[in-house]
Amino acid sequence: MPEQEDLQEVGGARSFWSGTISFGLVSVPVALFPAQRSVRVSLRMLSPDGTPLKREYYDPETERSLDPGDIVRGYEVEPDQYVVITDDELESLEPQKSRDIDLRLFVKRSDIDPAHFERAYFLVPAGESNKAYRLLAETMEQLDRAGIATFVMHGKEYLIAILAENGILRAETLRFADELRAPTDIGLPEPGSVKPTDVKRFETAIRKLQAKAFEPDELRDRAAERLTELIARKQQEGEDVRISGTPEAQPSGDVIDLMEILKRSLAGEGERKEPKKAPARGSGGARRGGSKAAAEGLESLSKEQLYERARDLDIPGRSGMSKQQLVKALQQA
Repeated sequence: MPEQEDLQEVGGARSFWSGTISFGLVSVPVALFPAQRSVRVSLRMLSPDGTPLKREYYDPETERSLDPGDIVRGYEVEPDQYVVITDDELESLEPQKSRDIDLRLFVKRSDIDPAHFERAYFLVPAGESNKAYRLLAETMEQLDRAGIATFVMHGKEYLIAILAENGILRAETLRFADELRAPTDIGLPEPGSVKPTDVKRFETAIRKLQAKAFEPDELRDRAAERLTELIARKQQEGEDVRISGTPEAQPSGDVIDLMEILKRSLAGEGERKEPKKAPARGSGGARRGGSKAAAEGLESLSKEQLYERARDLDIPGRSGMSKQQLVKALQQA
């Protein structure tokens, strides 16, 4: 899988894409790290005795369960009439793989409506020198400009805005114009005139709640905190605890500080590590000894990354597989 080659590892975190910001005669090697993480409390569906349940597809007419290899995808063109699209046809429509972030134009930062922002990433300098990275970030910040670019990741082309803040580049994937609703789409009325006395009254109410500065600590998921406290209390008291016959792998408690990664990389400490050589196919003992590590490595990948590997190995039925099914199929392959 070409997009997984030469990925950067800094401070225990690993990027999931690496390439080059390109425009004119300028080339800036970068690696992509997610700037956000999910901290939501996930609840599993269990049987009464505590066994984790799994979801299966079945034919409602025959009530027969289907294997992943039996499932196809289709688009409904008329009621009960579908056009079937194969995996090969979908793959033929994918954009050509590239390691370039094609920076097409620069615009004023204020010209981009925040409603277009979808997902945030950090762009970390890669390679032996980060001089070009520093120059681009500094210049964009001074000019108060954002770069509009496209790049391909996991077989999909993304439109992104590149922003510079405090010497660091950030990429925001953008929603397309037809993905946003206009006020008229949901029946909002046209803005009308308001009385100055009413504005003054609201201004007084707002000033009473005005803070000196925005505190990010206020953005806390209090519902998740209450749920976590409830889970911890019930576990400690042994209340409603179920022990499944198939133990689940425990998630790592390590928290990755992405800002620390960026600081190390800009200071020249985040040099690329040489990839470890895979054992020879004939070394059966090494393969058996490394099977657990390989499984853990697959579990750490996203579903998109697992699908890419499954596609490279031409595993049938991959499009309808869950993440765990992809992991299992890749282990068997």
